[in-house]
Amino acid sequence: MNAPFQNDAPTANASGRKLPLQVLVAAPRGFCAGVDRAIEIVEKAIERYGAPVYVRHEIVHNRFVVEGLKQKGAIFVEELDEVPDGVPVVFSAHGVPKAVPAEAEQRGLDYLDATCPLVSKVHRQAERQIEKGRHILFIGHEGHPEVIGTMGQVEPGEMTLVETLEDVEKLPFTQDDALGFLTQTTLSVDDTADIVEALRVRYPQIVGPKAEDICYATSNRQAAVKEIAPGADLVLVIGAPNSSNSVRLVEVAERCGTDAKLIQRAENIDPAWLEGVGTLGLTAGASAPELLVREVLDKLSEWREVELLKVKTAEEKMVFKLPRQLMD
Repeated sequence: MNAPFQNDAPTANASGRKLPLQVLVAAPRGFCAGVDRAIEIVEKAIERYGAPVYVRHEIVHNRFVVEGLKQKGAIFVEELDEVPDGVPVVFSAHGVPKAVPAEAEQRGLDYLDATCPLVSKVHRQAERQIEKGRHILFIGHEGHPEVIGTMGQVEPGEMTLVETLEDVEKLPFTQDDALGFLTQTTLSVDDTADIVEALRVRYPQIVGPKAEDICYATSNRQAAVKEIAPGADLVLVIGAPNSSNSVRLVEVAERCGTDAKLIQRAENIDPAWLEGVGTLGLTAGASAPELLVREVLDKLSEWREVELLKVKTAEEKMVFKLPRQLMD
């Protein structure tokens, strides 16, 4: 964690009163239904089975959340061979390759799948595309756990990763090939639309999902940032650097012509960033808890006279069921 910055920006006017700061707080922001479900799965697993409960990969990409679950009895590992026999294991919200639950079953491990249902939907779409004889072009970021998990739903060589418009130009397929496309759920809506359009132009025969794979929470949070960024001098995005949806929010704000910073906690704010800032936009990625939003607002209030303005662009009521093992 970065050390707190020293306050070297003016915070008061000549009369000694704090300078005003209008804060445009995006809504929706923070936790989505998939993240809520994943965290609840770990907590209920600890209640049911007792500590420790092992979790393969960070349950969600947020250090504050992960550390909190560690204190309750979760142990985070990167691979299944780090999990001892006879203890329960939870798979992260990002999803895992098919080989992972297969290995767990072979070892007789009790496992709980916290994969976001919207990611699981993409997994099922991949299977159906392959069943229909199509090669899949998967739009996503190489190395991201969701990409690894989705590509692991099919046999090697049946799916090709596409990250950029340049990648589209380099694809070796022809208009005679049976092709389909799918996307990672946490991408930039605008970037993805551009890549999909390029794929459709080059391969008119390509088949996509009936509805876009980018999840509702990702789309909603990006739309909210598009609403607040043009009226802000600076946008702060609370989220982890390995959180795809959080990084995308920074990019969305910057494309609106507004300076944007990704922070994990209030202590990461450099007060100098506020120099000349009269209006600040604030949002949080889908794996950042509301507690961290409150923490940032409290920190800003130490320096400036904060006026909050909530900017609401969508209503989210999505709720996902827990796995059957935890339903009773």
